Amino acid sequence: MKEQQYILKNAKSFELKDIFDCGQCFRWNKESDESYTGVFKQNVINVKKQGQDVYFKGICSGDIKNVVTYYFDLERDYENIKKTLSKVDINMKTSIEYGKGIRILNQDLWETIISFIISANNNIPRIKGIIERMSAKYGQEIKFRGTSYYTFPTIDELSQASVKDLKDLGLGFRDRYVYETTKKIKEGKINLENLKQEPTNEVRKQLLTLTGVGPKVADCIMLFSTLKRFDVFPVDVWVRRVMNDLYIKEEDETKVSKTKIEKLAEEKFGNLKGLAQQYLFYWRREN
Repeated sequence: MKEQQYILKNAKSFELKDIFDCGQCFRWNKESDESYTGVFKQNVINVKKQGQDVYFKGICSGDIKNVVTYYFDLERDYENIKKTLSKVDINMKTSIEYGKGIRILNQDLWETIISFIISANNNIPRIKGIIERMSAKYGQEIKFRGTSYYTFPTIDELSQASVKDLKDLGLGFRDRYVYETTKKIKEGKINLENLKQEPTNEVRKQLLTLTGVGPKVADCIMLFSTLKRFDVFPVDVWVRRVMNDLYIKEEDETKVSKTKIEKLAEEKFGNLKGLAQQYLFYWRREN
């Protein structure tokens, strides 16, 4: 495969840091020139922003323009979404101004499931390290500008790993989760393709049958993968904190129930609550 290039002129709602550091993905790394290089599916791409233009260069399994248009959700009008959400209240407006360049990526569903199982009670550098080691051991090598990158292992490739193999990659208590979930999906106990057609509640129900997938991880999978459900509102420590500080105002934030937060999110943000969650989460965590 030869290197390709695509330039997105006058890009709106596209800031590299906002997209890659908002907590939705684990395989993009910052380079010394402020660009980012990442691996997704069979693609290795470097993304750089100069002025208002975004430069995509890389090794792609298809036409680079089509590949990045889909992956970076370039056909969705984020300007309009931000306008709608900014009208909710001053808190939402402030968080959107902070994370104005966020776009929710169309990440491979299988990779998102395993990545977010690994993310449970974990920190970003460690999650990235585990996924890199897993990909180097079980994925396929792609050479880009003299460096070796590795694709995320397919279901078949990862099913070669035993619990001990996974433990050796540093997964800790998550080794069994990844092993059992891989086995379930390989055996067809949950059909990933069919999930795309199902309503959100049914998708959540099925995802919760996977070992290591709790409510927050299920919602992250639905929001950050090709399932693209903006009507979910993943609740973690940061989200509970920001929702309590801004709206609920309980003395002890740990006592605020997930149900209460979700009900409030539904009332305030409606079917855009997944995006509202990202702006609020990123703003609060970074500040």
